[in-house]
Amino acid sequence: MGRSPRPAGGVPQLEIVVPAYNEERRLPLGLALLEERLASLPVPAEIIVVDNASTDGTADVVRGWNGRVPVRLLHCAERGKGAAVRTGLLATTARHVGFCDADMATDLSALDTALRLLEEGHPVVVGSRRHPGSLVEGYGQPLRRVGALAFNLMIRDLVGGIADTQCGFKFFAGPLARQAAAELRTTGFSFDVELLLHCTRRGAAILDIPVIWHDMPGTTFSMRRHAMSCLRDLLRIRRMAAPRPDTAASTAVVLAMPEPPAPGTR
Repeated sequence: MGRSPRPAGGVPQLEIVVPAYNEERRLPLGLALLEERLASLPVPAEIIVVDNASTDGTADVVRGWNGRVPVRLLHCAERGKGAAVRTGLLATTARHVGFCDADMATDLSALDTALRLLEEGHPVVVGSRRHPGSLVEGYGQPLRRVGALAFNLMIRDLVGGIADTQCGFKFFAGPLARQAAAELRTTGFSFDVELLLHCTRRGAAILDIPVIWHDMPGTTFSMRRHAMSCLRDLLRIRRMAAPRPDTAASTAVVLAMPEPPAPGTR
């Protein structure tokens, strides 16, 4: 666990999960940027870094961290970004929670907007690189851009019509995120789609916001290595999304139900 003390405000009202696989080199700058932004917010906040079976010094970076915002270290032995985010979300207790990538490719200036919208009652706020107001710099290889477009066209009807499901900047009402994460089964890069699907099934509207996004070197996603597994995950998620007879009767009440205890956290 990082050595940062809890803020004077007490229990965190905002917790941000950072999944990390072999991020020893990029994580220090990412944590510094995130900590600086969180320290300026009007609510106490905490960072949760989930070490996703790294083979480098990722965990040591977190253990040695000493800053103004608490940084907690969790371990997730199951490989995959979805598995790491699930582990982190289920460990949260805050009123508002979210996750962002270790490289902080999405400029953290959007965090103020996301928090304000959550406080206003929006249950899900996500960054979108395809929002008309977004500024996107160097969005990867042409093949990756085409793949991302095809990906989103395949699944946008499952997630309230938002145009970018894969931007690593998503925030939620805490109870909703924990309920959705408890049902999450996709461990790979397509996990965002299933997570958002579980939110919409609970009657939550998804609001996308503009972001400033910079393509960062060192991404672990590869079209060649991961395209087929993503396609398999999407087909499975589509089958999961098939209408269920009890959906209409239950949707209106799920958001008001008490959240179940997260496995292993009680």
